[in-house]
Amino acid sequence: MFGLINLNKPAGFTSHDCIAKLRKLLNTRKIGHGGTLDPAATGVLPIAVGKATRLLQFLPEPKAYRACIRLGLTTTTDDLEGEVIESVDRVDLDSTLIVNSLDRFVGTIEQIPPIYSAIKKNGKKLYQLARKGEEVVVEPRTITITKIELINIDCSEFYELEVDIECSPGTYIRAIARDLGKMLGVGGTLASLIRTESCGMHLNNSITFDDIERQLAEKNFSLIEPSHILHHLGSATLTQESVKLWCQGQLVDLSEAIATDRISTLNEGDYIVVYGEDRTFLGISILFERNDILKIKPKIVCAS
Repeated sequence: MFGLINLNKPAGFTSHDCIAKLRKLLNTRKIGHGGTLDPAATGVLPIAVGKATRLLQFLPEPKAYRACIRLGLTTTTDDLEGEVIESVDRVDLDSTLIVNSLDRFVGTIEQIPPIYSAIKKNGKKLYQLARKGEEVVVEPRTITITKIELINIDCSEFYELEVDIECSPGTYIRAIARDLGKMLGVGGTLASLIRTESCGMHLNNSITFDDIERQLAEKNFSLIEPSHILHHLGSATLTQESVKLWCQGQLVDLSEAIATDRISTLNEGDYIVVYGEDRTFLGISILFERNDILKIKPKIVCAS
């Protein structure tokens, strides 16, 4: 088996739980995922099967989320899984103030991850240290938020904001909820989270475990071709003779390719997708320049 799955992760499952379940369903051990989701979160969890696990590092990086942020509440974990540290009886905020505060997160900023996270310090995960009651100093990380938009304010039971966020890998949405609450002076925590985009996959065409089981029973289950996700990279289509040399690990002159796409915008060291004459996906190459001639060398060979 070779390809990708756009899995809609259910609540209550860790990313590891999803891998374990898929290994049983697909009867294969070689499965990996891109971008961990907290157990309470749902939405897009990119899955790679077979040799496609080697391609996870090359998938598009941007991520997007639909978050529900509860204001007036502060917890130890920055979400509803933790213990309540402080709560405010009544929250009454102007929507303009909220929008202006959200705008301050847009751009490249420093973010302090939650204490209860899987980041390692001195070989130990932060949440392991926190659970032992040890004092944890969390170093800030540089992240980029390209968009953060207020969708709705719901005051029916709690004061909750529905927010769309587009960001770089490594962004903690729980930390955004915490920091927004501090900024507004009332405290904040993450009430729920749906990942709507990750690694070039989108929620609107994701599939559930039930979908996979049904498709397997009906014998119409299929994996996503990597080429459908890797279109953000340049590409080269090689002749049959060049394919043989490339698969053997040799440098191939790019000028010998039958066709190329977006190569002119790339530089030495960039990665491109390589296809055979019949558009069979072969793998990933890295660009080299030798004597002013562009050449490609295999980085990941997926052809059998």
